[in-house]
Amino acid sequence: MTLHDSRVVLVTGAARGIGAATVRRLAASGHRVVAVDSCAGESGAPYPLATRAELDTVVDACADGSVVAQVADVRDRAALEAAAERALTTWGRLDAAVAAAAVIAGGRSLWETAEKDLDLLWEVDVKGVWNTAAACVPPMLAGPQPHDARFVAIASAAGTHGLHHLAAYNAAKHAVVGLVKGLAADLVGTGATACAVSPGSTRTPMLEETAALYGLHDVETFADNQLVRRVLDPDEIAATVAFCCSPDGGVVNGSVVQADGGFAP
Repeated sequence: MTLHDSRVVLVTGAARGIGAATVRRLAASGHRVVAVDSCAGESGAPYPLATRAELDTVVDACADGSVVAQVADVRDRAALEAAAERALTTWGRLDAAVAAAAVIAGGRSLWETAEKDLDLLWEVDVKGVWNTAAACVPPMLAGPQPHDARFVAIASAAGTHGLHHLAAYNAAKHAVVGLVKGLAADLVGTGATACAVSPGSTRTPMLEETAALYGLHDVETFADNQLVRRVLDPDEIAATVAFCCSPDGGVVNGSVVQADGGFAP
């Protein structure tokens, strides 16, 4: 398989956590990847987000040139369109997209949650997925194998369960599930598919922030919420995402893969 025959995937939230693990997994299996992150650092949320240095580390780990970095905020559709165009100019195609960029905010009851927290979650976690789909689906459908095009959004166990003091995050992740179901319906007849992967408590900087919102000293307490009785590893979620990105992943369409270790809050 030549470089231009390889499947090409755009991944948002690629600098760390599940997004970074997904980039590594896809690159290791022969994919070409546009690794997208806002690299907002201290300014992107109530807690520090990933930096350009972290994104570069992910890209540099794939030294064969299979991954390129693109700085883009998922709230900016034009920036995501430029990222999708980067895939086309670099490799001539875009076959799949993974919307992994997200933030978390909360730590209070619904009626005490600041409106700015709800706005942030809606703009990044929901509209960010919407913008990623809007930017990536058209070039995917115009590509050489549109019937194998895949759109995968990272939802959350919070898209199914109600979580204490995280009502705004619950609302956002429920919306991601609804968005994917609607997109899958829009793709009927194309062969392209859309699905969501819902992780449970996974060892990421976002989970560390969740622990801080709950006043916990570390993330290990979250293991009690999962039947496997451990915190999940990002590579485990990435394996599920990679399958959903593959031609074989077309069986997962308009649905949610509960990659949550048996989440039971």
